[in-house]
Amino acid sequence: MSRNVDYLLGGLLGVALILAAWREGLPYSLTETLGFVTGAACVYLVVRRNIWNFPVGIANNLFFLVLFGQARLYGDAGLQIVYIALGVQGWIWWLRGGENHTVLRVNRAPPRVLLILVGLVAFGTSGLMLALQLARGAAPFLDAFTTVLSLAAQYLLNRKSIENWYLWIVADVLYIYLYIVRDLHLTALLYAVFLGLCLAGLWQWRRALRREAIGQDVSLAPVREAAGG
Repeated sequence: MSRNVDYLLGGLLGVALILAAWREGLPYSLTETLGFVTGAACVYLVVRRNIWNFPVGIANNLFFLVLFGQARLYGDAGLQIVYIALGVQGWIWWLRGGENHTVLRVNRAPPRVLLILVGLVAFGTSGLMLALQLARGAAPFLDAFTTVLSLAAQYLLNRKSIENWYLWIVADVLYIYLYIVRDLHLTALLYAVFLGLCLAGLWQWRRALRREAIGQDVSLAPVREAAGG
């Protein structure tokens, strides 16, 4: 079953790379194409619990910072700057955030953390929506909500909490709609690939959590986590 999931993940990433290779003659900018490729690669590496997702993700943030700024999606553009900082944080946490400063393992977020994030998402969406309305953003509510929701998801990802996937799935569905409306069709397709990867990632991480719960991941777990699951 694990090998079948690997084939699925590899196939989804392959679709992203093939579509990017077909860019010649298509109405997509180089920035959007590079964002497509690095974004798909980053999520694939997260699904595999490979720590290289962080440097690849930082490169992806830089491409999308330029792209979203040009599309006047200011919330998403600003989000990329925060993502870069969170990417550095997550890189450190995955390496040293576990027990006795070992590699961090997949876990469930405490209820208190989830309740705090719900409140922050509601409060943050309201405040950011007003700011985006003043800035004449293209889609203030959706831009604000997906921005704050993504920050919460990234925080949970940095903690290696399995709940991050649920937030990413909701955000990706909304992003697909938003980018189609803004004529960013390649990016919308990328987020459809993200959605498939997120569903596969949820399955993979739940499987890893069950293995650890019954004691099947013991001495080799930190090595596998650092190397990519």
